[in-house]
Amino acid sequence: MEKQTFQAPSHEPARVCGGCSRMEMEAADGRGGRRTMGLAAALAAAVVLAACARACHGMTDSQDTSVLRALVDQWQNAPPTWGQSDDPCGDSPWEGVTCANNKVISIKLSTMGIKGLLAADIGQLSDLQSLDLSFNKDLSGVLTPNIGSLRQLTTLILAGCSFHGTIPDELGSLPKLSYMALNSNQFSGKIPASLGNLSSLYWFDIADNQLSGPLPISTSGGMGLDKLLKTKHFHFNKNQLSGPIPDALFSPEMTLIHLIFDGNKFTGSIPDSLGLVSTLEVVRLDRNSLSGPVPSNLKNLTKVNELNLANNQLTGTLPDLTGMDALNYVDLSNNTFDPSPCPAWFWRLPQLSALIIQSGRLYGTVPPRLFSDAQLNQVILDDNALNGTLDMGRSISSELSLVSFKDNEFSSFIVTSSYSGTLALAGNPVCELEQLPNAAYCNLTQRAASAPYSTSLVKCFSGPCPAGQSLSPQSCACAYPYQGVMYFRAPFFRDVGNGTAFQALESMLWTKLALTPGSVFLQDPFFNSDSYMEVQVKLFPSGGSAYFNRSEVIRIGFDLSNQTFKPPKEFGPYYFIASPYPFPESRSPSKSKGVIIGIAVGCGVLLVALAAAAVYAFVQRRRAQKAKAELGGPFGTYPREHVAASCPYV
Repeated sequence: MEKQTFQAPSHEPARVCGGCSRMEMEAADGRGGRRTMGLAAALAAAVVLAACARACHGMTDSQDTSVLRALVDQWQNAPPTWGQSDDPCGDSPWEGVTCANNKVISIKLSTMGIKGLLAADIGQLSDLQSLDLSFNKDLSGVLTPNIGSLRQLTTLILAGCSFHGTIPDELGSLPKLSYMALNSNQFSGKIPASLGNLSSLYWFDIADNQLSGPLPISTSGGMGLDKLLKTKHFHFNKNQLSGPIPDALFSPEMTLIHLIFDGNKFTGSIPDSLGLVSTLEVVRLDRNSLSGPVPSNLKNLTKVNELNLANNQLTGTLPDLTGMDALNYVDLSNNTFDPSPCPAWFWRLPQLSALIIQSGRLYGTVPPRLFSDAQLNQVILDDNALNGTLDMGRSISSELSLVSFKDNEFSSFIVTSSYSGTLALAGNPVCELEQLPNAAYCNLTQRAASAPYSTSLVKCFSGPCPAGQSLSPQSCACAYPYQGVMYFRAPFFRDVGNGTAFQALESMLWTKLALTPGSVFLQDPFFNSDSYMEVQVKLFPSGGSAYFNRSEVIRIGFDLSNQTFKPPKEFGPYYFIASPYPFPESRSPSKSKGVIIGIAVGCGVLLVALAAAAVYAFVQRRRAQKAKAELGGPFGTYPREHVAASCPYV
């Protein structure tokens, strides 16, 4: 047989087969074998190290993990999953923590019952966008200035906690902050002027604290609240803020819809510039010490639904509100306006549902047309000098439920039998007549025309529930509801027995909060001393469960604290304060020594595998070297082409 030769290309070793001995083949392929085994060992090492690193150290950024552990060190009652694993965003994530690209971007822990302090380390979460710690009543201490380092933060919700001390100036260093709810805490001191830097701020709620001092405005190029042109909500009510409301605070460029300043210590006059903010829908300046006349341009605010200037020291003529056709609620009580008859705007505002002017120095007769407005629900004109005959006319609005003229000067009244609401005339001369002293109209205390609304449980026939549980209107089973109080700061109506309105609220709650239809219970709405409507709310778990899990509570708490849930429009702006939730005792133990030992053993096994792969590669390399050495006699010094010629390629 004729021998054939094959010359390998210069960049490859010669391939020898057929008649070559095994030793010759090993010698020829030694370098390729070493490369193959080296690559296998490297791949094995990479796989082993990656697996071990994930098992032992996790994937969340190490600094972020350290910060979360620092938070846990300051807290009692942290969620049970916090600290169970070494990786907050790994296969067993920590509840309420969200990550992206191994960095913590969100912490939501509403209504978890956390006790303790907010560690200063929070400022090291460089990618944090949302922080919600609402409704943890025992979360206290001062708010660390380090929070100003969270340059990616868009949402900060600390509502319903117990933080005290001053609001740090550093909060003004958060360029992306759009939602800030610090309400219902114990913050004191002044509002930092630096907050005027928050050019993206949409929601600004610092209500129900102990803040004092004047409202900061920009002067000589400085910062102030007048710079917040994109902010739609100024909720500063129930503090101790003082001094005049600066005229420079308002401008036509502002986009405010809610100006809620009630329950402070403001003095001076209402600034004329307020009439320039055409976007306003709610204006509450009541329960202050404001004086002087009401600006005449206030009637330019044609989008306002509620105007409350009660309980101040305002003077001059009763304001003319003609043209404010969106007004639902007006309260001008307890000021010192000049004496005046009932103005025509009383019955010319098409949407007016509540007209309240107590101690307003009104006199003269009351035109019957006042009571025929289709939307009118309540008329409260107590402690004035209205006189003559109170004639409510024959065309009384079907919505009218309360008419109160206590402590006026009516000598008689005319009312048709079609009116079934409450009429209060105590303190009028008509009640001094012999035949009327004991009439219902003349009683100082009267029952409302309709009882406060409560969700019906008529279909449920179960007995009383165990302590802490309530009856679900949907399943008629006892369960632990998520509950709290909704505070409506400017509702468009005043009838707490309005079943249509409250049933719409129920439906919207279970729909928007992704609950089972019918799983919402509302109870005992009433108007408190702040003129806010309080409603007790209970939300029930679905599927026959007795409890919400922690993830569900976190979600619901965030939706209510972040205003993700919007009630029907007639309820106006609200805030919610949750009660502590009675979570069952956690059955998930924290990471035990056994788990840690198991991880360590797993890493050990992987390392042994890595060592075995390395030994195998080393042995194969030595075999190849030995084969090459043994070929040194007959072939070792031969030129490559001779070896190729002597080994036919088949």
